[in-house]
Amino acid sequence: MGCGACCIAPSINTPMPNMPQGKKAGERCLNLSVDNLCDLFGLPERPAFCGLFQAEVSVCGANQADAIRLIGWLEGVTAEAV
Repeated sequence: MGCGACCIAPSINTPMPNMPQGKKAGERCLNLSVDNLCDLFGLPERPAFCGLFQAEVSVCGANQADAIRLIGWLEGVTAEAV
């Protein structure tokens, strides 16, 4: 089972299958499987944002709860900077 936090915590502003308007921060991506794996992995429809994301301890912490908190914090900090 995957973590899936990168498919929940950040906003994604580009269209994708099942979510033509993208998704809001904190909203679970509709392309995230019940096992928390990306159903778009390896497909050209996968948003570039997702392909560029690099999971690492400084961003994801030790578990899903850490990752949701850290990625959510990064989302908020970058949204404020815009």
